[in-house]
Amino acid sequence: MTTDSSWQPDASLQIIKQRASLLRKIRDFMDTREIIEVDTPQLSHYGISDPYIQSLTTTRTVEKDTLLYLQTSPEFCMKRLLAAGSGSIYQIAHVFRDEESGPCHSTEFTMLEWYRVGFDYYRLMDEVDALLAHIGLQTSAKMTYAEAFMQTVHIDPHSVVTKALAALCRQWGWDTAVDDRHAMLDFIFSTVVIKNINTATPLIIYDYPACMAALATLKQAESIIVSERFELFINGMEIANGFNELTDAAEQRKRFEADLMARRDKQLREVPIDRKLLAALHSGLPECAGIAVGIERLLMVLSGKEDISEVSTYTLANN
Repeated sequence: MTTDSSWQPDASLQIIKQRASLLRKIRDFMDTREIIEVDTPQLSHYGISDPYIQSLTTTRTVEKDTLLYLQTSPEFCMKRLLAAGSGSIYQIAHVFRDEESGPCHSTEFTMLEWYRVGFDYYRLMDEVDALLAHIGLQTSAKMTYAEAFMQTVHIDPHSVVTKALAALCRQWGWDTAVDDRHAMLDFIFSTVVIKNINTATPLIIYDYPACMAALATLKQAESIIVSERFELFINGMEIANGFNELTDAAEQRKRFEADLMARRDKQLREVPIDRKLLAALHSGLPECAGIAVGIERLLMVLSGKEDISEVSTYTLANN
């Protein structure tokens, strides 16, 4: 008789049951607010243009010349539903990102994404707090991105010159810092800032620099322009990323084109611009705010686990 136990799940049965309980609580939360659960495809003819997120690709046997993209987020199709008049919606979906695995990262993971029509990002922050309370966690403290930098590294991330950022990156170990403001701010934030702020209880950081807007709207805040975006952190981990959604099709096209230029500069695979999303925006996306939440990371917090493999039923290495 074989003694091979490699077929066993990576997560314990207790964790698997806790995951089921978490998903049930999330659905109950959404149902009480009349937010509709939707389902969109994982395969698409369009990938993500963001140069900091890489898509997995595949082809069909009958259509080998057509590259298909496994979705890094259900965002684009959900926005098409919003433009079609769906009202507030949510989805719990498996998504895929071509990145290194680690304690907080997995190639395939589960994302909760929801959109609230008529909300701005402040109201969505409040609803995130309500969800945290509903699943048994504390509600969040809040600070701006600038406050987080000033408190830890004593610089204003909105006004600091690029040369000074590069010097700080070298100081903290990035010897090959590139002339990419977004990348350098992100390095300093993840290497120093977030590690020196108390996130033992939930913390929302909001009003990110304009260069990190992604698909968020921008606003004038005193003498600077910031993106109307926020992230939730617990135990040093990013748990969620939310923002006021960009509704301007022309501005979205400009951002897609800027992304493609950045991908060329970084020698990354180019992806086709999602013309269906642009058409949806052109037809009229309602004013709304949206957020993506990592289910496995949330489960790590609830269960006290320190590695995403411990809350994944089967990891890629075991499948």
